[in-house]
Amino acid sequence: MYKNCLILFLTLLTSGLVTAQANILNAKTAEDIGKKNEQQLLADNDGPIPYGYVDDRDVMWSKVVWEFVDLNQKINLPYYFPIDTTNISPDRRSLFDTLVKGIRQGKIEDAYSDSFFTSKITQDEIESRLVNIREENGFTDTYNLQAEDIGGYMLKGMWYFDKRQGEMKYRLLAIAPMGKDVQSIGVEGVEDESLYELFWVFFPSVREVLHDSKVFNPMNASHPISYDHLLNARRFSSVIVREENIYGNRSISDYVRGNSLFQLLEADKIKEDIRNREIDMWNY
Repeated sequence: MYKNCLILFLTLLTSGLVTAQANILNAKTAEDIGKKNEQQLLADNDGPIPYGYVDDRDVMWSKVVWEFVDLNQKINLPYYFPIDTTNISPDRRSLFDTLVKGIRQGKIEDAYSDSFFTSKITQDEIESRLVNIREENGFTDTYNLQAEDIGGYMLKGMWYFDKRQGEMKYRLLAIAPMGKDVQSIGVEGVEDESLYELFWVFFPSVREVLHDSKVFNPMNASHPISYDHLLNARRFSSVIVREENIYGNRSISDYVRGNSLFQLLEADKIKEDIRNREIDMWNY
C-alpha cells in the first residue's frame, strides 16, 4: 500500500511540463507560450498510468468504503482552488470546474445519481442542479453553482488484499462533488449550508480528463501534478462515513446518532480494521 503511494508520488514529481509553461523559454511572441512545437508533440506520450489487471481470484479480502473529503482542510485545498480563474492559465482549474467542463464538452459521457451507478442522469438534469434562473418583478436573475460553493467530495473506493502482489491496495471507484442547493442561493432569508451530492462519475472513465487538468506544485512549478495523480496517490485527508455492511450499507450517522465525536471514533475504528487486515494476512 505504502510502496504504491511512493511510486505514484515519484511519478507525479517527474511528470511533463504544464501546458501553460510549454515552450516558454523558446517563445518568440507571447502567443507562442503554451504552444508545443512539433518535436514536443511527437515526444509527448504523457497519460494516466494504466491500471494493472486484477483477477477476482487474487482478491483475498476486500471492503468498499465511502469517504468525505472536506475542502476546509489545508491539505485538500488543491482540489478547491483556483476559484477565481481570471488570471489563471486555462489548464489550471478546480476539480469541480474540471468535472463540469468535461461533462459539458462531452468528454465525460456518463454521470449517475448515486454511487451504485443504478441510474444515469442527463446533462440537462445536471444543469438544473448547477444553474437556477429566477424571475422576480419582471427581472431575470441567473444563479450558478461556482467552485466556491463546493464544500467537499464524496469518494467511493475499495480496499483489497492482492495475494499475487502480497499487499493491501486501494482502487478509487467513484467521485461526487458536494455542493449547496442552487435553488437556495440568492434567496432572501434562506441560509442553507447543507451539502448535497450533485452527481457521481465512475472514476476510471474520467481519468483522462483529470490527467489533463494540472494542479499547482508549490515545490516545483515546472513539474505540475494532475488530479489523477493526486487522487490515485490518496493525497487528501478524508473521513470514512460509510462501509458496505449487512444493514444495507447504512452510513455511520444512521447508527451513531447526534454525537460527532463518536462518529469520528467509529470512522477511525473502520480505518484501523482495514490497516490491521494486511498485518493479519501474514499471521499464521
